[in-house]
Amino acid sequence: MDLGVMVEGQEDVSWDLWRRFVTTVEDLGFESLWRSDHLFSLSGARTRDALDAYVAFALAAELTERVKFGPLVSPITFRHPSILGRMAAQIDELSNGRFVAGVGAGWNVPEHTAFGIPFPPLRERMDRLEESIRVMKALWSEGPSNFNGRYYQLQDAECYPKPVQKPLPIMVGGMGERRTLKIVAELADEWNSLGVTIDDYKRKTEVLKGHCAAVGRNPCGIKHSQMSGFIVGKDDQDIRRHLVNIGRKLKSDAIVGSMTADPSNVLAEARSRGWLVGTPSQVVDELGKRSEAGISRVMLQHHANDDFEVLELLATEVLPQMQR
Repeated sequence: MDLGVMVEGQEDVSWDLWRRFVTTVEDLGFESLWRSDHLFSLSGARTRDALDAYVAFALAAELTERVKFGPLVSPITFRHPSILGRMAAQIDELSNGRFVAGVGAGWNVPEHTAFGIPFPPLRERMDRLEESIRVMKALWSEGPSNFNGRYYQLQDAECYPKPVQKPLPIMVGGMGERRTLKIVAELADEWNSLGVTIDDYKRKTEVLKGHCAAVGRNPCGIKHSQMSGFIVGKDDQDIRRHLVNIGRKLKSDAIVGSMTADPSNVLAEARSRGWLVGTPSQVVDELGKRSEAGISRVMLQHHANDDFEVLELLATEVLPQMQR
């Protein structure tokens, strides 16, 4: 199994912290680097630094040589797919073929309201997501691109430079069985799930297989990844230390908002959301179960974004077990 690290770039991540984060993830040997694509903090504190995702990716391309990277995931409502497709292609070239184009339908209403971005109903957002992927794929193909959709049109559009990867991988994030997994079956190279137990993940995998059968696609051609929060430490005291650091960063999050002197209930709540919780050996065991279920990449959602000690622990005690 591949292990990547994901940072919430809107939660007071400065450019200096982002540079340190990028180089640390590469130097510690993680497979990939991911970040959210939001316009302000999800805690409600709108004066926190919130770095633009694609400017951050351009910097990551220059600062690294090995890790793959991309958004987890970009709301399709934020950018016209022609612009998004051009940016993705150029970052892929800048990184010599290490970019993954993660996209989703979008969900956070306050961001759209604050910045004057239209937020259509769910059905329209899903339609736009499907069309957007088709637009980007058209732009990345050879020759002039034409597309005549309900929401987007191309007329002899050219996109140069082209991506280094052929094809540049499309990741779709989300859990919706009727539309999201159908779009994955038709158009995606990777499906990213989150917030589910292994049993629920297995059930949704069967739904995805059904959609693949309907369009005549081999489901084995779709990579399965999962974003997962984590609370990890060498022992109970160290787990508590990491939990406190997460609470300091996510003051309004439901997991840490009710934290008491005895964090056992908080840890149980985290597990119920699909988080990895415990010592390195416990995390290795849980990742093994996810690997057996069909997940080949886990993105560790690093909420305490300035806690480099826990990343070093994971790199030392967990990462080597996953690479055997």
